[in-house]
Amino acid sequence: MSYLEQLEPADHHNQTLQSNVHPIDWTNPVPDGRYHLVVIGAGTAGLVTAAGAAGLGAKVALIERGLMGGDCLNVGCVPSKALISAARQAAAIREAGQYGIQSTSPKVDFAEVMQRMRRLRASISPHDSAKRFSELGIDVFFGQGTLTSSNTVVVGDRTLHFKKAVIATGARAAELPIPGLKDTGYLTNETLFSLTELPKRLTVIGGGPIGCEMAQCFARFGSHVTLVEQASHIMSREEEDAALIVQDAMQKDGVEIVLDAKVIRVEMDGSDRVVVVSRAGQEERICGDQILVGIGRTPNLDGLGLEAVGVAAHPKHGVEVDDRLRTTNTNIYAAGDVCSKYKFTHSADFLARIVIQNTLFMGRAKASTLIVPWCTYTSPEVAHVGIYPQEAADKGIELNTFTQPLSGVDRAILDGEIDGFVRVHCKRGSDQILGATIVAAHAGDMIGEVVMAMKHRIGLGKIASVIHPYPTQTEAVRKLGDQFNRTKLTPTVKSLFSIWLRWTR
Repeated sequence: MSYLEQLEPADHHNQTLQSNVHPIDWTNPVPDGRYHLVVIGAGTAGLVTAAGAAGLGAKVALIERGLMGGDCLNVGCVPSKALISAARQAAAIREAGQYGIQSTSPKVDFAEVMQRMRRLRASISPHDSAKRFSELGIDVFFGQGTLTSSNTVVVGDRTLHFKKAVIATGARAAELPIPGLKDTGYLTNETLFSLTELPKRLTVIGGGPIGCEMAQCFARFGSHVTLVEQASHIMSREEEDAALIVQDAMQKDGVEIVLDAKVIRVEMDGSDRVVVVSRAGQEERICGDQILVGIGRTPNLDGLGLEAVGVAAHPKHGVEVDDRLRTTNTNIYAAGDVCSKYKFTHSADFLARIVIQNTLFMGRAKASTLIVPWCTYTSPEVAHVGIYPQEAADKGIELNTFTQPLSGVDRAILDGEIDGFVRVHCKRGSDQILGATIVAAHAGDMIGEVVMAMKHRIGLGKIASVIHPYPTQTEAVRKLGDQFNRTKLTPTVKSLFSIWLRWTR
């Protein structure tokens, strides 16, 4: 799709956004000599690479054919979290009676909600703007960047020479091969945030992070939302009991969840968009006003000229890279969603840091050393890092698992947020943390402590000695440390303690 479609409606806020991330009056500079680094793509990975390299004194060019800031700023993290924030306010008003506060049902002004999102997005956009990066000393080019040799890339009528190049073109919503879907019309994350009217009925295909976040969000705004998932529960990647807590919460918010359902076709019936699913051998029809496809990502590879320069790539998995993010052409690297299985803004950021080290300083930094957490921003949130139990079993790794239900955490009780838990998986026989799952209102904030412990090899038992403020929900992590330490009180140790206490009485 054209980047201009992501900027609808053409109001003041979107005009401000465009003036920052793809100004219509921009003139591409004239290349002056060879660049240390040419970065193709100005999403998170590209921006971090370009800014970091320029900050170290490198001569850098940055090429973008669409909107600077990439998916995160324009059609991803930023707009979605603005909507989720508004939806949580609506839910809080509805639930106020549980706290002894009488309130009427909130009236959601969807047009105002979307205008707020556009205003906030525009206010953030100067950080990713062409003006800012130009002021950092980076030559910013708008247009399709096509590699023509191991040392040159063409943008329009400009030829740029480089020592190293970085492909950071990201990914986009995939076109699913569902009969009738394209002809019927549907929304993705790239078009959802251009809506100006709230759909009365919204059908969401896919129970992954995007599908679940937006299904719950639009249900809280007042849409009748039906979510279709092929698996037996939503969030099939996550631990089942974690997913079921969120599934129950979404249903309480009014989301109708259709499980074990395979979409076989989409068709029009009058003004209705109908999703036809196969379920238990029977066809079922789900009628709606809009369809949101919340699954599938395709790497942006078109127009790059990869074959001509010997860069191997896969249409589904993206650019092929080694552990140091080198492609099959040693002058060309890649970072971010175009090459990584971890399609998150924060992982793109840290992959970019590896690229800077390895391209400019002959570094040997490896992507495999990164410990990457992620979070689905439903209510409650689900955050995870490291290994899953099934994954550990498949690899023959034995675990000891420690779980602290939020129903045993004072702050969660006081907040009325007891549906959740903090769980840590340790290597059997030690307190080395191999993985963790948190289900909580602010799980994304809480997981950072566990990630730091894993990164710096701080054992779970040592976390017990860290004083956490009371009352906070992060006390749940400390309580897990206490749980581990209690496992060291074997019968023999307890017997010795008993003898000592009798002797010293």
